[in-house]
Amino acid sequence: MTRALPSWRRLLTATITAVLLLGFYSCRCNEPGSKLRRSVASVPRESRSVAVSHRKLLEEGRERAREAEETDRIGEGCSKDDIVVYQGATAPLPSGIPTYTVEVLNVCARGCAIEGIHLRCGWFSSARLINPRLFRRLRFDDCLLNDGRPLPNGASLSFQYANSFPYPLSVSSASCLPSS
Repeated sequence: MTRALPSWRRLLTATITAVLLLGFYSCRCNEPGSKLRRSVASVPRESRSVAVSHRKLLEEGRERAREAEETDRIGEGCSKDDIVVYQGATAPLPSGIPTYTVEVLNVCARGCAIEGIHLRCGWFSSARLINPRLFRRLRFDDCLLNDGRPLPNGASLSFQYANSFPYPLSVSSASCLPSS
């Protein structure tokens, strides 16, 4: 005589079975001749987890080294990484052209003001007029922020532009002013 499982156990069992079957049928790694199947099968079972953990440690070490190289110091106490650029969509213009708000923050923890902030901006253009003292394109992929004047520690600057797509904006160069 078979005992009936409670309804929650039947549901759990059915869900797990469905997930496993879905994964099995959607994964091409189980097909004969699959590179993944051959590479995993060639590694002894007991050393598979060890290889994965070592690989993860190596990747983390490489990532930290890459981050250290990318931190581009521009002064004694700050770097261009202390300037953070946020961008988000806002309500479109009455004509239907999408608009975007850009917020630039000086997040220097050492109290430094940063001046001469240049952003990578491609062929930036806007259907909405932007105050050129806040943001203007000088040439291809070079836009000047705040007319080159210092952005004090903890300060932010924002502007809106209108275009059919958002421009990827990132800091290309800046100069650090010593904290007073």
